[in-house]
Amino acid sequence: MTTVSRRGFCRALAGAGAVAQMPAAVRAAETEQTVKLGVIGCGWYGMVNVQAAFKAGAVDIVAMCDVDSEHLRIAAEAVTKLQGRSPLTFKHYDDLLQVEGLDAVIIATPPQWHALPFIAAVKRKLDVYCEKPLAYDVRECRAMQNAARASGRIVQVGFQRRQSPAFQAVRDYLRDGKAGRLICAEAAIHYTAGVKDPSAQPPPASLDWDLWCGPAPLIPYSPQVGHKNWRLEQTTGHGHLVDWGIHLIDAARMILGEAAPRSVSAAGGLYALKGKITTPDVLTAHFDFAACPLTWQHRIWGAAEYAPEVANGLFFYGDQQTVFVTDNRWVVIPKGKNAERQEHTVKADAGVLHMAEFLNAVRTRQAPGGPIEEGANSTIAVKLAMIAYETGRRVDWDAAAESVGENPEAAARLLRVYRAPWKHPLMV
Repeated sequence: MTTVSRRGFCRALAGAGAVAQMPAAVRAAETEQTVKLGVIGCGWYGMVNVQAAFKAGAVDIVAMCDVDSEHLRIAAEAVTKLQGRSPLTFKHYDDLLQVEGLDAVIIATPPQWHALPFIAAVKRKLDVYCEKPLAYDVRECRAMQNAARASGRIVQVGFQRRQSPAFQAVRDYLRDGKAGRLICAEAAIHYTAGVKDPSAQPPPASLDWDLWCGPAPLIPYSPQVGHKNWRLEQTTGHGHLVDWGIHLIDAARMILGEAAPRSVSAAGGLYALKGKITTPDVLTAHFDFAACPLTWQHRIWGAAEYAPEVANGLFFYGDQQTVFVTDNRWVVIPKGKNAERQEHTVKADAGVLHMAEFLNAVRTRQAPGGPIEEGANSTIAVKLAMIAYETGRRVDWDAAAESVGENPEAAARLLRVYRAPWKHPLMV
């Protein structure tokens, strides 16, 4: 890593409006060194992470890779403009990992391509910022944790809402007992999904579709399962709860101080978008946590929301107060007929703060706030919910044994056998 001045580092953060919002431990880092980064996956969110890294400051994007040559070209040109020098570019992540001088990598591929580059990176003694979900299947989570633990590397999973002052304030508020005894919680993200053409067709000439699918099943290409829209495809993104809802499941766990749920049940279906997507457009999942039950709901179609201000967020129901929280706002609704609501608005660029925390951890070797264990627990929670939905029965989870007990249908879904020539890391 290349040392830069404290003034230069802080000026970069100030430009993002982030210094005042950063935790004291981040602001007071003893060293400010340029972190040399590689980027694996240069599409939409890969570049969101790159922008966050530049706003956090003191980074050098040394190398980038993507299986879509057009994505790679556009991303490399953008990075060249931002830092004044061109990154090395590759199609294959294993070539990128051979670049000398790298400190860390950002993995922003679809989930079927998280485990293999992650494990390869930590074996190369590189720190990793990995987008959520941590993995496609539950057993990949275990393999990734094993590899991270053996390597001793820094890992930050992309749960940016852990940096939100609103979610942090609600965590402290509830732990102080101000809402009374917590009875239950609810989470929801309702929105209208944009759906593209689902008909099979040749992929763009720039995209190696076989390699993009990788260890997942090789499905016919369509715009609906390609870039960005893969999130609602069962074989890759695994649906709205796993892709977007996982942020609120993770935030709820953080607030409740919980690890994985003890059991999960789920019901739903495809009612409006059948034939266009392959995951439920309506879903309810019930997570049994030790602190209190958490119910998830989503509906990804509809003309309009009755109450759009609460269409994305968490409710916590205490016996004295109800508390609602979303990204930049939290509301206390006291018990009593004429009780006045208390509304708090707090703003922060959580994405920049989360990336800055990771970069500081790379420099100082202090653990960040979104470590791999937290990423695994949130990923396991939503994966168990999808398994419950797909099997039509409750899934009990023994966290110590990482087992679903006498439930062979669920057990079979904890690991997805890779498509040849790739091999699942727990089957090597």
